[in-house]
Amino acid sequence: MAPAAPLKESEDFLQSFCADRAAYVRGNAWLAATAMIAGMLILWFLGNPHIWTGAVGGLAAVTVRASYLMSEALSVRWDLTTLHLLGPMDRKIKLAEIKVVNTLGSTVQIVTSNGEKHLIKYQADTQATIVDLRRARARQAVRNGSGDTLN
Repeated sequence: MAPAAPLKESEDFLQSFCADRAAYVRGNAWLAATAMIAGMLILWFLGNPHIWTGAVGGLAAVTVRASYLMSEALSVRWDLTTLHLLGPMDRKIKLAEIKVVNTLGSTVQIVTSNGEKHLIKYQADTQATIVDLRRARARQAVRNGSGDTLN
């Protein structure tokens, strides 16, 4: 789940963004809490006298899912270069095409000028990731003389 695209001759590697185990566990803990509450509410609305089983089911479902997907989710890496943001499965985003960068919990969302959306999931510090992306984008814009800014 690491970028495989070769760098251009004029392109330099800047840094990698890897998934953080603590952010993964924290995100799944929130998901489990939500699933537990939802399961209990559904059983309560259906009139089931054993609403506590909704909590057990919600916790079990998220725990199984999280443990099954953990190795894949934590192996994802995004590489930032002087020209591109390179992601898993041959994703290649030109820095000049990045329009907006948003935060969604421990995830950084990249929106390109043509509307494509990409997620850098499970970041330990989303604000640091955003700052690094904005810095690289600003350096690239100065090099090109465009002066574009990133929201």
